[in-house]
Amino acid sequence: MALLFLCSLAGSCFAEDYDQLFRASNDLMAQGDLAGAVTLLNQVPAPVAGGDAGAFVSSRMQVARIHAAENDLDRATASCQEVLKLFPDNNEARNFVAALDALRKPRWHTILADILRFLPSLAKGTLMTLLLVLCTMLVSPLGGLLIALGRISTLRPVSGLCWFIIWFFRGTPLLLQLFFIYYGLPAFGITLPPLTAAVIGLGLNYSAYLGEIIRGAIQSIDHGQMEAAKAIGMSYGQAMRRIIIPQTYKRLMPPVGNEFIALIKDTALVSTIAMVELMRSADQLFNTYFNITALALAAVIYLVLTTIFTFIFEKIEYRAGIYEHR
Repeated sequence: MALLFLCSLAGSCFAEDYDQLFRASNDLMAQGDLAGAVTLLNQVPAPVAGGDAGAFVSSRMQVARIHAAENDLDRATASCQEVLKLFPDNNEARNFVAALDALRKPRWHTILADILRFLPSLAKGTLMTLLLVLCTMLVSPLGGLLIALGRISTLRPVSGLCWFIIWFFRGTPLLLQLFFIYYGLPAFGITLPPLTAAVIGLGLNYSAYLGEIIRGAIQSIDHGQMEAAKAIGMSYGQAMRRIIIPQTYKRLMPPVGNEFIALIKDTALVSTIAMVELMRSADQLFNTYFNITALALAAVIYLVLTTIFTFIFEKIEYRAGIYEHR
């Protein structure tokens, strides 16, 4: 009993000494004396067999953090190795050593490793972005043409309806439209999958904008050409299809190209309706790893996509006006 009492008393004294030592080292660190703090912390001895190792591990890991803050990676690693020598399974020391090894690598190596880690997820998001862009590019020109023809129609109900569509979809935010289609329509018993809701929202919005662009291009053609077409026996539809609309291609390409380039960036809004496209993928990676490389890589992908589309539309614009260059 006496021996047990003496051991417990000694342990209590040691614990008090360690507490005082840690408090003193914290005071020195607060004063900026890191070297003095390291000297005090290194006074904590290695534990004897069966003894409490908490103070020893805490002291050495604190020393490792101080050395790391001073960018002395070798001494920081040595402090961690003191812990691992006695406790090879200590996760804190092992993870700290791994982090120190990563810091020794060149910056470009770390960035390359991050790119290789993030690229597969971003590639999947990019494919979804391209799918949305292509579906909208197929739907909105046809919708825009119908709206434009309806807008210039002599039938007042048709013209009024097309005017309302343009007024509504150009006058409200695209984000609000996506919210209404995906979250609002279920209140009326209509529930749509995220992809369908995204395509409908983007298609309607861009159809409204393209409708005004196409209407302006059609009305910019001299009215005498319509009269000439009717004079040779063409109907209104034939004149539009064969004479008027083909002449608008050259004038349509720059504004239509701008709209579709803007579409690539506007697809980021569908991330708000549970669509995992490029922006949503980058946001998820950033929130998981807190690594800015994911966002930077997404920005590069957007730039590449817009550059490719810009080049394609410039070629189409040149081909549409090839006879004017002669």
